[in-house]
Amino acid sequence: MPNSALTAISPLDGRYAGQVEPLRNYFSEFGLIRYRVRVEIEWLIALAAHAQLREIGPFSDATVAELRRLAAKFSTGNGERVKAIEAETNHDVKSIEYWLKESAGSNPEVQKASEFIHFACTSEDVNNLAYALALDGCRRAVLLPALERLIDRLAVMAHDLAELPMLSRTHGQPATPTTLGKEIANFVFRLRRARSGIGGVRLLGKINGAVGNYNAHLAAYPGFDWEGFGRRFVESLGLEFNLYTTQIEPHDSLAEFFDAVARTNTVLLDLDRDLWGYVSLGYFRQRVKEGEVGSSTMPHKVNPIDFENSEGNVGVANALLRHLADKLPVSRWQRDLSDSTALRNVGVAIGHSLLAWRSCLRGLDGLEADPKRMAEDLDANWEVLAEPVQTVMRRFGVPNAYEQLKALTRGKRITREGLAEFVRALPIPEAEKQRLLELTPGSYTGKAAELAKRV
Repeated sequence: MPNSALTAISPLDGRYAGQVEPLRNYFSEFGLIRYRVRVEIEWLIALAAHAQLREIGPFSDATVAELRRLAAKFSTGNGERVKAIEAETNHDVKSIEYWLKESAGSNPEVQKASEFIHFACTSEDVNNLAYALALDGCRRAVLLPALERLIDRLAVMAHDLAELPMLSRTHGQPATPTTLGKEIANFVFRLRRARSGIGGVRLLGKINGAVGNYNAHLAAYPGFDWEGFGRRFVESLGLEFNLYTTQIEPHDSLAEFFDAVARTNTVLLDLDRDLWGYVSLGYFRQRVKEGEVGSSTMPHKVNPIDFENSEGNVGVANALLRHLADKLPVSRWQRDLSDSTALRNVGVAIGHSLLAWRSCLRGLDGLEADPKRMAEDLDANWEVLAEPVQTVMRRFGVPNAYEQLKALTRGKRITREGLAEFVRALPIPEAEKQRLLELTPGSYTGKAAELAKRV
């Protein structure tokens, strides 16, 4: 069977391939190899630039530029050659070393220093930096911009709908009114915090040898400050240096990153379900697209499929993200290989997250608020004004205020006239009576509009 989007096992490489295309640069096998190549090249350049390591360099500017071009111009053909070497060596990182010797070996300076490619490194020195760079690059170029687009769209909705009154539902029952914009503003605030959480994770890296003690480094150059050199190298890649590791960088910062994405997804799940519910109540109408079908048998259907798609992808993403966050920081003694196969699924977890965010945004773009439907709900539930009435009664010392309103309204429908009759009989100042009589479910929204406009 040919390998195509139609025959792909994973929906990320099949049905949804176009939507997650940007992630291929970071989390495909090709992307991982390319980041490994970059790390190996930058390590060699850094070694060659240091005067104390006289057997290596210095490299001319032309050689440095040539080496960096190998990383910048790394092609799928180059990747295929690396995989061909791996088929012989049965080792993915060692094949990078051999490919670099093969590709840059004609340069006399590199040829002289060829034994310093991958010098004193364990595979994890390269891999931990490659994965951290891939995550950071994806975070900056794909994830945060996608999340910001979603937040920006919600902020516009919050402002536009700031003053549109809506019946709240606590425990699914009619409750104190709010505005539709304020309920959306809640998610703007939460997602902005979540975005800061993702952006604020400081990804760590290490390059300290087989078990984290610079053993091989010091065997070759006993008097050299390998700790300081390694710190400067890792920081030059835009990562935070981790001094204390075993053979592997412990992945705690990766766990923080995955937790931050999962928490963001949980907020999105809450939003998806609320929006789905508002569509079900009729508070939102969905724009009809020409040619679309909502049901194979019910012609009238317009389903909130984008929010359902988002919810489903959140579930898949968070199952993987939580597993990665729990599994990756745990490694037997100085190293076991169980993290390696788990890390290869980072792109799957991020891919389903990206799908969820984009599906929600697509759903938002198809919504139109229905003020008439919302007004009908408010007008059918005058009992929600029991709260302000009993609160004003308490202010003026009317005994058993709560109990009186409970007897009048709990589990009952009450009309505007019935509530007005109760208010007129209250022993409170006339001005306060008049204020309560002018109150409606649609006007009893507190600071909702103000808060919605502030996000």
